[in-house]
Amino acid sequence: MLELLRELGAALRIPTSFVIIEFIGTMAFAISGIRLASSKRFDWFGAFIVGMATAIGGGTLRDLMLGVSPFWLTNNIYIIWCLVSLFWVVIFGKYLIRQKNTWFIFDTIGLALFNVIGIEKTLQMGFPTWTAIIMGCITGAAGGVIRDILINEVPLIFRKEIYAMACIAGGVVYIVGHVYLGFSSELNALFSSIVVMAVRILAVRYGWHLPVLKGEEDQK
Repeated sequence: MLELLRELGAALRIPTSFVIIEFIGTMAFAISGIRLASSKRFDWFGAFIVGMATAIGGGTLRDLMLGVSPFWLTNNIYIIWCLVSLFWVVIFGKYLIRQKNTWFIFDTIGLALFNVIGIEKTLQMGFPTWTAIIMGCITGAAGGVIRDILINEVPLIFRKEIYAMACIAGGVVYIVGHVYLGFSSELNALFSSIVVMAVRILAVRYGWHLPVLKGEEDQK
């Protein structure tokens, strides 16, 4: 098992410990996508596609922008993990659906964990810190955009709720720890994830949002 984690870490260009973060984030995002697909009464295959797009969409876009092969094309563990997530929802579906906040919890966890994966991978490839923050945001948020498009919803990132800004806040914390405080990657990941989850939870709890751009009707 440890050897598999090392091989995946080398292939993904991230520390071995971050592979575990990747797996947890993949399952969290896949469950969030499948959970929303179930609310639209998708069949199993449709729900699986939505869950997989949510889980791998952001990382795929990140890798294409960084000029490397998308991570899931070199190892089928991600597809298998998304299948596991599907069966998890099928088996425990009644409980997950009954708890209205389960989608939010899994989506927030996935957002925070994928954000740090994107940041660390970009830094490992030698890109500037500002690029790492952007790639972290894309890794965390783009999968949710694809998910919302597939289920015919306005992407969450374009609505009033704080989403991508939480990733940016977590990215700044990660870079400060990496550049100025000399923290380990694992400690940076911990602090960054806590900030992302805290910002999103507090934003929803207290209704924080960015100013809304006024349209023609609002100008009258």
